[in-house]
Amino acid sequence: MPDMKTYHGQCHCGAVRYTATTDLSSLGDCNCSRCRRLGWVMQSVPASDFTLESGEANLSVYHFSTETIDHLFCKTCGIESFSRGSDGKGNELVMISVNCLEPPVPVDRNGIKHWDGANW
Repeated sequence: MPDMKTYHGQCHCGAVRYTATTDLSSLGDCNCSRCRRLGWVMQSVPASDFTLESGEANLSVYHFSTETIDHLFCKTCGIESFSRGSDGKGNELVMISVNCLEPPVPVDRNGIKHWDGANW
């Protein structure tokens, strides 16, 4: 099993910063109309393992489809470095974009699990 590690993430301009503790073992992508355009590589993290360090006031929310996920964008640079929601059991989750981690982490694109969000 991969080791748990605390990662640092941020938007492009650095106004929004967070830490997330995870093992990066469940990377995924989605083909819904939104994720496809963003090119996200995602990692789900329990909300208890995520800390927003700065930038709460600089976040703007976007909802679409079922309107159950808070897609949070930096008002300055427009980057969505994470989103908030819950799984089907009511557990609060944060979905981080591993492309927003600093320093950048290597991503094995062959190990990414693909989610068919376009047909969900």
